[in-house]
Amino acid sequence: MPEYVIAEENLDELRKKYDAEMKRSEDEFNAKYEEFLEGEKDFIPSIRQKRQSELQEMMDKNVAFKKEALRLLGKAREDAFAPLRAKIKNALQAVAKEGGYAFILNTDSDASPYIDPTIGHNVEPLLRSFLKIK
Repeated sequence: MPEYVIAEENLDELRKKYDAEMKRSEDEFNAKYEEFLEGEKDFIPSIRQKRQSELQEMMDKNVAFKKEALRLLGKAREDAFAPLRAKIKNALQAVAKEGGYAFILNTDSDASPYIDPTIGHNVEPLLRSFLKIK
């Protein structure tokens, strides 16, 4: 479905933006950590403690951002594909009504390892036709 490709491209673009920000944050942390290591022996205890706290705070913020980015990406994925799932669900219902089917099985992920082809029917061609996809 063309909408699927568009949704995937949009999600990939969003993922790249989050990845770039995480990389920037990591680089900033690494630079600050190297600076700390270089000057650590010359710091008085109170300055060393302050710098360690700053580094810990940066690390905590980076971890929190990564968790939030993953949550937001998951939500964006859910939102992007919800209309597609609804469209497929509606198409499946129409195909089922038109074909007089009591149910339609989804055989993805080997959920139905065997279906007798003399009894069951593959509705994928009908669904593709209904959705106007090749």
